[in-house]
Amino acid sequence: MKNCIAENQATRRILPLACATVLVVAFTASLAQPVDAHDVAPPPVPTNIQVPPGNTAFLVGHGVGTQNYSCLPSGTGVKFVLFTSQATLFDHFDRQVTTHYFSPNPVEGGTIRATWQSSRDTSTVWGQVGPNDSSTDSHFVAPGAIAWLRVKVVGTQDGPKGGDMLSETTFIQRLNTSGGLAPSTGCSSAADIGKQAFVPYTADYFFYTDRR
Repeated sequence: MKNCIAENQATRRILPLACATVLVVAFTASLAQPVDAHDVAPPPVPTNIQVPPGNTAFLVGHGVGTQNYSCLPSGTGVKFVLFTSQATLFDHFDRQVTTHYFSPNPVEGGTIRATWQSSRDTSTVWGQVGPNDSSTDSHFVAPGAIAWLRVKVVGTQDGPKGGDMLSETTFIQRLNTSGGLAPSTGCSSAADIGKQAFVPYTADYFFYTDRR
């Protein structure tokens, strides 16, 4: 009888610990995984920035940051020119997904490209926007907002420990933008050359892969 009582008491102590362990493992696994592809639903976009058939959105990040401009000579005058973007991308649970900035692409010998690095495994992708890969169509883009883009991935790199969350990315779309346009003042003469402006913006970034 004493043995039975002891075993029951031990069981009562072990079961809560086991349950807690399962919950911790499950929670940790959920943090390590991107949003399920079935939950990623890009909005309608202009025809010229649609991704080719066969590519499926597997991740979305809600970006908050700045579009950074520098006043530079342009033709016979001067104008603000984008020199980098800086943003942090979050998922639907406000967890950081990636950071976004510009950096040298090792696949292209160091060409500076728009860059996204996973906050979870440091896998990284570099993207290029072609001449016809942007849209300011007022049926889609809000007034005063930067263009919607289709970005073609031109370089990828696994994280140092083999992380590959972003490594199979083929395209990235920048959609649902607000703010971010170059200032209309502050860059009007040679005396303004070198001035910088950091303009707040938000956007949704949809990551695609071709897993056929």
